[in-house]
Amino acid sequence: MGTGFFLHHRIVSAVKRVDFVSDRMSYTVLRGCWCNIIVLNVHAPSEEKSDDSKDRVYEELEQVFYLLPKYRTKILLRDFIAKLGERIFSN
Repeated sequence: MGTGFFLHHRIVSAVKRVDFVSDRMSYTVLRGCWCNIIVLNVHAPSEEKSDDSKDRVYEELEQVFYLLPKYRTKILLRDFIAKLGERIFSN
């Protein structure tokens, strides 16, 4: 498990920072025209996981989100097919 970023070679020069917060969360800061853009990548637990596990991930996301600069564009990526992946790709 883990998170990361796959960037096109034309925007690699815009990367200012990459930070791996945990095995389920990372973010990168990209230099934009008018302001920096922060892209958060989160691998959320599936529905089978315990509520404590889910709560910890979302609490960590909230802490990271509010520690980042306030007036920046933030894009949140999340693993939406963690639960549906088997059904979608088995056909």
